[in-house]
Amino acid sequence: MWLIAGLGNPGDKYAYTWHNCGFLTAELLADRNNITLDKSKFKGTYGKGKIAGKDAIILKPSTFMNLSGESILPAAAFFKVEPKHIIVIYDDIDIAIGSIRVRSKGSAGTHNGMRSVIKCLSTQDFPRVRIGTGPVPERWDLVDYVLSEIPKDIRQTVYASFEDAAAACEKYIAEND
Repeated sequence: MWLIAGLGNPGDKYAYTWHNCGFLTAELLADRNNITLDKSKFKGTYGKGKIAGKDAIILKPSTFMNLSGESILPAAAFFKVEPKHIIVIYDDIDIAIGSIRVRSKGSAGTHNGMRSVIKCLSTQDFPRVRIGTGPVPERWDLVDYVLSEIPKDIRQTVYASFEDAAAACEKYIAEND
């Protein structure tokens, strides 16, 4: 069983912000794999199905970003998913817009959502797919930037990175047991 969690903030106000790249990718991954995100539990919305022929749950925590671990931990416990089968998708200002990075483990860096996940899971040893949203423009506050809407003139590039991130999740699941 795999658990794929896309991080973001709930509500229309945040729907198309930089900080919701994880949510948007999780929705795309669900669509690509015919998984309906229609169940509410674990302080989140989730759906079950198959990705790369393996049982999978896609989760969108409905906690705010900084409390994401409070959704992921109970889902992982309920479905008995070990950390090496929990993929977290999130935005990363240390990666250029349009790029993604896949890692099998690592620190939270400057990302408070990942700090919450690491704290709740009591480990850094779980895979993650990071979506580039950086760098923060000059004279912008970090929080203001990540909570700002993705500009329309670069959405095509950003949304292409969501496709890359979804494909990376599928590949990671296909290649790992």
